Amino acid sequence: MALLITKKCINCDMCEPECPNQAISMGEDIYQIDTDRCTECVGHYDVPTCQQVCPIDNTIVVDPQHNETNEQLWDKFVVLHHADRL
Repeated sequence: MALLITKKCINCDMCEPECPNQAISMGEDIYQIDTDRCTECVGHYDVPTCQQVCPIDNTIVVDPQHNETNEQLWDKFVVLHHADRL
């Protein structure tokens, strides 16, 4: 599953530089996560780093609209980072 930044976001700028997949960017009002790039940090960390650095509890949550298995997240990681090497 990809993650989702909720309206609880205070735009503290903590999550965006920590994302290893460059999936987080500033949206119209709050930060947003590009579901095509979010692997929940699979391939990088044991837990999503954006959730770890966010100072507001339950601001970055699992996006119920993007249900992905761990295998699908790994596949996405491979595609994202193999393309970086070409």
